[in-house]
Amino acid sequence: MKTTINQVSGHVGQEVTIGAWLGNKRSSGKIAFLQLRDGSGFIQGVVVKSDVGEDIFQKAKSLTQESSVFVTGIVKEDERSPFGYELEVKDLKVIHESVDYPITPKEHGTEFLMDHRHLWLRSNRQHAVMKIRNEIIRATYEFFNTNGFVKVDPPILTGSAPEGTSELFHTKYFDEDAYLSQSGQLYMEAAAMALGKVFSFGPTFRAEKSKTRRHLIEFWMIEPEMAFYEFEDNLVVQEEYVSFIVQSVLKNCRLELTRLGRDTSVLETIKAPFPRVHYDDAIKFLHEKGFTDIKWGDDLGAPHETAIAESYDKPVFITHYPTAIKPFYMQPDPEREDVVLCADLIAPEGYGEIIGGSERIHDLDLLKQRLDQHQLDPEAYKWYTELRQYGSVPHSGFGLGLERTVAWLSGVEHVRESIPFPRLLNRLYP
Repeated sequence: MKTTINQVSGHVGQEVTIGAWLGNKRSSGKIAFLQLRDGSGFIQGVVVKSDVGEDIFQKAKSLTQESSVFVTGIVKEDERSPFGYELEVKDLKVIHESVDYPITPKEHGTEFLMDHRHLWLRSNRQHAVMKIRNEIIRATYEFFNTNGFVKVDPPILTGSAPEGTSELFHTKYFDEDAYLSQSGQLYMEAAAMALGKVFSFGPTFRAEKSKTRRHLIEFWMIEPEMAFYEFEDNLVVQEEYVSFIVQSVLKNCRLELTRLGRDTSVLETIKAPFPRVHYDDAIKFLHEKGFTDIKWGDDLGAPHETAIAESYDKPVFITHYPTAIKPFYMQPDPEREDVVLCADLIAPEGYGEIIGGSERIHDLDLLKQRLDQHQLDPEAYKWYTELRQYGSVPHSGFGLGLERTVAWLSGVEHVRESIPFPRLLNRLYP
């Protein structure tokens, strides 16, 4: 009976055949231990010479790393294994012999591993990170579908930019200028006016020349937008969504978290509601902590965000940033025009901002005024202003960066491990 490693729990005591690759092996004169993987999981195959005979035992002993095989054996429960099962091998057929596999069990430098990312993905660690990424995506669809959102796909090629064009990739769209999207938000606002509550999930691009562990050139964003939702409503959706994906990862990726050595106790506490810190109070707090370089009106950098986050065991909202440092579309606080109704959600443990969101301007005259202040072409945004001309309503939305969230939940240090093929400032290969 053919099966996969993640299904062997249903075949204890039965003989099964699994198509797999050899990750590693060790052997003595009478027994060989094969570390096998098939994409769905990892299992140890035990080959006993007296059970299989000389030919199969020698075949097992001579297997090279990453050779592909069909392994037939009896599924046994094994309390010593983190997976809980092992395979008592009865037969072994080599599909393809791998020669001189470059990523050996020894230590390799980061650049070497990045050059071989197409193969590095096969490792236990990278497999675990990708499974956690997949679970976050699965849970995202479950959360929004369950809560009445409609998935809408905004364009990747755009003629304008929600936050200016300084960090966008420019291209020619026949005889027009175009840009790779840095956010689908503006289009999602249009979709929300048609469908009420919507979300998108897709790639975004930022030509920011940054080399920090938190930045990628190409990354994936989940961007919900909601008609008739005001600022506080927006924060509630964010904290409920983040709580849901964290608990889903804890429930469905326990083995992967263990393999990564992740301290799950710090994730167990991630449940709504989350604390809120006004930007004014954040600046005061930072001054008290010795960050004398920052003044009111400055944007917060990574060290500032980390210092604030360290005071909490949950993600924390920093709200009401100065109007002058935020994009044109954010709704001013009705009681203070110098700040806007926005919030960044900062993850614990130094992982930084994972969500940026705000209530959007819904007054036509104010939006035109803000476009003028930001020196943006009103013709390019004509369709966007028309959303305020025909049945405008209060509305809000946010964007969650998938890779930073994956890095946080996985406990990996750098976002380059949280996406299958990272695009970094100096990396377009493989």
